[in-house]
Amino acid sequence: MSTEATVIGGGVIGLTCALELARSGQDVTVLTADPIAETTSAVAAAIWFPYEAAPADAVLRWSTESAAVFACLASDPSAGVALRAGTVLERSAAPDRWWTPAVPGHRVIPGEELSSGVTSGVRCTVPVIDMGRYLPWLSRRCEAAGVRVIRRRVDDLAEVTGELIVVAAGLRSAALTGDAPLVPLRGQVVRVANPGLTDWLIDDDNPAGMAYVVPRFEDVVCGGTAEPGVFDTAADPETERAILERCYDLVPELRGAPILSRGVGLRPTRPSVRLEALPGARRIICCYGHGGAGVTLSWGCAREVAALAGRA
Repeated sequence: MSTEATVIGGGVIGLTCALELARSGQDVTVLTADPIAETTSAVAAAIWFPYEAAPADAVLRWSTESAAVFACLASDPSAGVALRAGTVLERSAAPDRWWTPAVPGHRVIPGEELSSGVTSGVRCTVPVIDMGRYLPWLSRRCEAAGVRVIRRRVDDLAEVTGELIVVAAGLRSAALTGDAPLVPLRGQVVRVANPGLTDWLIDDDNPAGMAYVVPRFEDVVCGGTAEPGVFDTAADPETERAILERCYDLVPELRGAPILSRGVGLRPTRPSVRLEALPGARRIICCYGHGGAGVTLSWGCAREVAALAGRA
């Protein structure tokens, strides 16, 4: 007999958890305060990269598992996933490459082969996920698996029925569980028409501010910012101008590309991802605090949630 499971949160973590629970035989309902297309997940550049997520051992495990799933999905045109080569630029004499064990075939490039001020770089091929395609694809998979998605804001877990509850509500998760508050890490991006780029670049330590250029299909995501504690979701024109200048410096071919859209997302950060079952009479599983790596960790975390649900 299936368990009645309720997932709170309609972003990439909540939907992926819902799909994995449904595939394991649970009767699943998703409660989401926002339309799926308006969640923080919809703003993400969504290149596979474990940004601002800890602890390292678990993050490597979850991200490796997710990368394998995304690699398979790259063969499905409707999923919006592509495997793309690119470079993580390094500006330190002793760069921290803790994430590289999750990327087979990566190689280190000396700074003289890269742009000015860069000491080295890591060249690798990783999944790039177009969230405008991927979230609808994920929603369809959930629907096909029998998952119900309901627009409803939850302010208290006592309001929620079901034998199992999964809290995956991004920034609002901590208030529901009584955890220490999550801190938003504001990220602003601008999307421009793709002039034919395929390679991505990440330059987190750029002295002018973090910069990344992520080509998808028709567009290129240019970013970005990482502003802790900032809740403002309005795109700032001056910030946008600075982002574009940093990206133009990295990739001159982008200069003059038409702006297609812009977005701001609040990454839900905490010292470590919280993925655990809470003690007590009710079966509650926490899955939140993924920082800037929600998409990157989504499949690995969702499968762990399903495994925890099956042990009870």
